[in-house]
Amino acid sequence: MTSTTPVHGSALAEVWPLSPLQEGLLFHTEYGGQGPDLYTLQRTDLLIGLIDAGRLRSSWRALLNRHPALRAGFHRRKSGRSVQVIPREVPLRWREVDLSDTDLTEEEALAEVRRLAAQERAERFDLGKAPLLRLLLVRLTPERHWTVMTSHHILLDGWSMPVMLTELAAIYAAGGDASGLGPAPSFRDHLAWLSRQDKEAAREAWRTELADVDGPTLVGPADPDRAPVLPDKHELTLSDALSDALTTFARRHGLTVNTVMQGAWAMLLARLTGRTDVVFGATVSGRPAEVPGVESMVGLFINSVPVRVRLDGDQPVLRLLTELQSRQSALLSHQHLSLPEIQRAGGPGAVFDTMLMFENYPLPPQEASAPGALAFTHIEGHQATHYALTLGVMPGRPMKVHVTYRPDAIDADVARDLLDRLEWVLEQIVSDPSVPVGRVGLVGPLERGLVVEGWNATAGEVPGASVLALFRARVAQAPDAVAVVEGGRRVSYGELDALSDRVAAHLWGCGVGRGDRVAVRLERS
Repeated sequence: MTSTTPVHGSALAEVWPLSPLQEGLLFHTEYGGQGPDLYTLQRTDLLIGLIDAGRLRSSWRALLNRHPALRAGFHRRKSGRSVQVIPREVPLRWREVDLSDTDLTEEEALAEVRRLAAQERAERFDLGKAPLLRLLLVRLTPERHWTVMTSHHILLDGWSMPVMLTELAAIYAAGGDASGLGPAPSFRDHLAWLSRQDKEAAREAWRTELADVDGPTLVGPADPDRAPVLPDKHELTLSDALSDALTTFARRHGLTVNTVMQGAWAMLLARLTGRTDVVFGATVSGRPAEVPGVESMVGLFINSVPVRVRLDGDQPVLRLLTELQSRQSALLSHQHLSLPEIQRAGGPGAVFDTMLMFENYPLPPQEASAPGALAFTHIEGHQATHYALTLGVMPGRPMKVHVTYRPDAIDADVARDLLDRLEWVLEQIVSDPSVPVGRVGLVGPLERGLVVEGWNATAGEVPGASVLALFRARVAQAPDAVAVVEGGRRVSYGELDALSDRVAAHLWGCGVGRGDRVAVRLERS
């Protein structure tokens, strides 16, 4: 709706509802108190080339004016209903630091940028005061700058970031003028689409999918009162060969790489939890093709939904993956429902504390399109969740995976070891998709070699005589000693020797000679 009521000194343009994940993030931020806000996002980029700081600042201001979602502030009404209010204008939160007069080396300058970035992350956002976005520009030389963008996740998702940076480059190239881009599609249209979806049908679909799960899937201690803790992170870059093999495998069998990763993660999660019916969270894009221009919108579209995987040890891996993708595809039209609503419908079995994020986003400009244009070299980013364990996957060549974990819930060695085990599971899946799930090894070749060959090194000298010679010697030494006990009957070595002679004579009579292979079946009479 339209209003002229002032909000923090600016006229109010619109009031919107919240998307499902915005509702969740608002709750977590309010619940988190004054500790670290886990949902503060940050991205650091290097800009190479002559940069006009004034024009860059004007370009960011034009970007805020272009996308109403970037001007949102979040409030709860007396009724308890949460809304986002969109002022017509908001101030740009901009800061510049000049290091050009220092004698810092490139490495020292980057360390200073990281220190400044950490200060920005430590400053909590007041979700009621827009914009929930701050910009820091650090200058080392006229042709070398870093930009640090700090924002709250409630404002935008990973897909929105490259959309913004691509538009920013175009606006900067136009001298800070966004008029050449034409009207921007609005996040409001997506919220309107959400309001038209059949929630009851979605609840029933999730109720059916999560029926009879016998309890939550948790890797960390269940403690709802635990204060937020900033996570630690471990990373792994897969080889080009394995990255290519995963892509080829998925394409050959009509699967997505995301499905393959979900199946592999489920196997690891089963080992961690001791369960054969596991549930974990997945991030879905939430950008329906029915909304015009959705691929160019800025906002928080993503949603978190449960993924259930039943692991039958006798089932071939390929069938597991195929069935998993089929069930996930059937739920696509129901992924708009908020996670709390899904969990209310699904019951205790819908509760989990691990997440898989498949980060398949477009890229911002990597090279300047014209002299003086912007090009972004991504240096690093920071994002976190409240979950005990999160697996992030960045497709490409090479493919990159990382594990972020709460150190108060997961041991660092366990988290680091998960990446090596994941790599080994993926190698087995692509090499033989017909292998039964129960035969997929979760212990890598080096670790297995240590246990089986290293710690179990019990080799020693053995007598040179054959088994037959040892048997004959025992017959000669103690022919009356008991050799076999079966059903109360005792057979001595002498009797067993006589029996073997009779069997050999019978075989010789049938034309079977010494050294010939004979199939023998023993039956009880």
